[in-house]
Amino acid sequence: MKAFQLLGGSLEVDEAMALGEVAQPDPGPGQVLVRIGGAGACHSDISLMEFSAGARRDIPMTLGHENAGWIEAFGPGTLPTPGLEVGAPVAVYGAWGCGQCANCRRGMENYCPNGVGSGPGLSVDGGMAEYLLVPAARYLVPLGDMEPVTAAPLTDAGLTPYHAIKRSLHLLVPGSHVVIIGAGGLGHLAVQLLKALSPATVISVDTRASALALAAEVGADHTVLSGPDAAAEIRAIMGGRGAELVLDICGYDDTLALAAAVAATLGHLTVVGVGGGTLPFNFFAMPYECCVASTYWGSVTELGELLALAQRGGFAVHATTVPLDDAVSAYRSMVGGTLQGRAVIVP
Repeated sequence: MKAFQLLGGSLEVDEAMALGEVAQPDPGPGQVLVRIGGAGACHSDISLMEFSAGARRDIPMTLGHENAGWIEAFGPGTLPTPGLEVGAPVAVYGAWGCGQCANCRRGMENYCPNGVGSGPGLSVDGGMAEYLLVPAARYLVPLGDMEPVTAAPLTDAGLTPYHAIKRSLHLLVPGSHVVIIGAGGLGHLAVQLLKALSPATVISVDTRASALALAAEVGADHTVLSGPDAAAEIRAIMGGRGAELVLDICGYDDTLALAAAVAATLGHLTVVGVGGGTLPFNFFAMPYECCVASTYWGSVTELGELLALAQRGGFAVHATTVPLDDAVSAYRSMVGGTLQGRAVIVP
């Protein structure tokens, strides 16, 4: 079968990624084979080109950690359950843990100490292919009448900001503010989730006017073009106060500095992006009792909540569908800064 793979050995998209032929997987005991309807292209796939040296993966590896499709077959010993029968549309939860530790037993395999960073398209073959082998049925969430191509980006681009926002909802009372740094694939969904879940005023920040236009279209109350005056402009919008929640979806030195400059006392500064930046810290560097945290993905339970919210029509992914044969074009657009919202690779 065809598969879009990470080859490694280069930081150039056209040299590090390519379409190839691989054997169709055969599900073993406890496993499930999913026929892919859509696999989201994520900026972290670009990061994998940089992180491939010494990582826990074999190269070439099929990309795709945002996956949805239809159950094709069960391996021996795997019994269908309501909503999880052959032919049923499902979303695939992408953080695969050991299943035995305390975090896994809570449904938070994203924080499994034995498996952080493990999953399809991260440590084993992912869903940018015709079929995906899933190690256990517990990673599948029924989609009901939602199309897999629509659901695929929600498994990361939706779930990641949903989890980050949910942990701070108690701060988002009427009159509160949220600053979202980054208005791309995750950022435009974060705007919509905040408008659906809280009364907070949402301020979106980006370096691209086109991305800010999308943020405004999906509900941002204010948009700010990133630059040397951005912090002052944001604080002016907030009447000189800080933001109860700042979501840094980029994670670079300059975005972290901006996040610290606009955060509120007793607020939350949550780093979602994996840009590798550093936030200098000392007693006076941050507002008092402002909590700084990083988050990684979300739980499988939260994925079910998010899909239920999406089925109510509360928000929508702005996505471009790209045929598997032309998957590399999605990453070219991503690197070039011309991709709006999300790209979904369709076999």
